[in-house]
Amino acid sequence: MAETDPELDVIEPAADTSSARSIAQLEEEGDIAADYIEELLDIADLDGDIEIEARDGRAYISVTSSEDGDLRLLSKPETVTALQELTRIAVQAKTGVFSRLILDVGGSRQTREAELAALVDRAVARIEEGATSAALPPMSSYERKLVHDLVAARGFASESEGEGADRHTVVSRG
Repeated sequence: MAETDPELDVIEPAADTSSARSIAQLEEEGDIAADYIEELLDIADLDGDIEIEARDGRAYISVTSSEDGDLRLLSKPETVTALQELTRIAVQAKTGVFSRLILDVGGSRQTREAELAALVDRAVARIEEGATSAALPPMSSYERKLVHDLVAARGFASESEGEGADRHTVVSRG
């Protein structure tokens, strides 16, 4: 709600109460997440280097290893998703605020982004061959966001449809 300054009779915008997170808050989330992941790696007796980055309103946590195969079991998409959710819960328990952090283990996010780009390429090809639209399989909100960006970059339109675990993206000419 806007506030009025009685001396100037000017309406000023209210303070930003959006859910945007400051860099300091995102760095704190990243530090908490890194501690949690480090403990998990210690328990599993795995070596991993952890990098923290704050960008686009999210904390990004990357776990890499110089040892081939060390992170192979943890880098499967379903496992990364589960670890990400557990890490988000750990961060929320410490901060009291829902975290939108993104976890990458052993390059799994880059691999998934390449898979999503291939899905978008196939959907665009179907539309160019005459289909009015092409539905992609259900995916997380983060993956749908990536798909929307990829589709827009190719000059097509997309929207999310469905509910819950069935929420998916439909690509069209726009």
